[in-house]
Amino acid sequence: MARSVCIHATFSILALLVIITGGCSVVDDPEAADAGQDPHSRFLAALSAHCGDTFSGQLVLEPEGDTMLTGTELLLAHFRHCDGEEVRIPFHIEIEDTGAWDSSRTWYVMRSSNGLELRHDHRMADGSEDSRTWYGGLTMGAGSAQRQDFASKERTAAAGVPVGWRIEIEPGVHYRYGTTYDGSYDWMIEFDLSAPYADEVPQAWGADVAPSRIPGPP
Repeated sequence: MARSVCIHATFSILALLVIITGGCSVVDDPEAADAGQDPHSRFLAALSAHCGDTFSGQLVLEPEGDTMLTGTELLLAHFRHCDGEEVRIPFHIEIEDTGAWDSSRTWYVMRSSNGLELRHDHRMADGSEDSRTWYGGLTMGAGSAQRQDFASKERTAAAGVPVGWRIEIEPGVHYRYGTTYDGSYDWMIEFDLSAPYADEVPQAWGADVAPSRIPGPP
């Protein structure tokens, strides 16, 4: 009889706990709520969290002899378009001598059949496509909600080691984009996501004309 009372009391306590918690378990891991989604979906969602906003950034790492950036110019990343399957991020580079902008580049992060795909849309000032455009690669493995690595098939074959790009995002903190060689950054820029850029945002060159999506040289 005592054992029966004990079992009944245990069930009563469990039932009370279910009522108090509404039948929901406590989640300690912030990402656990998205556990039903794959890392690629969560990564796209992290990028989309800042859609419509623009953020300033700067050069963090470059190889010796690289002259693409001075390291003192203002850089902008505009999270312009997000639809759940594709995110477009125009990249603007301040031309310090004139105060104008090089708005020739837009990063495309897209869903692919086996993960995600990164492509680079390069335009001329008149909006026409550059001869070197739409190069990129596919994700290397599952990655995570905050980091994805993309490999260039052509560059990897030529080097004999993985060569491509890495994008990292921590919503509200930073967005990083760079090229990688054998698993490490060899060039990288970083944008501060803590506060949107307040001034007028330049228009990406050719933004009103869809890309042909025909790859040029890698």
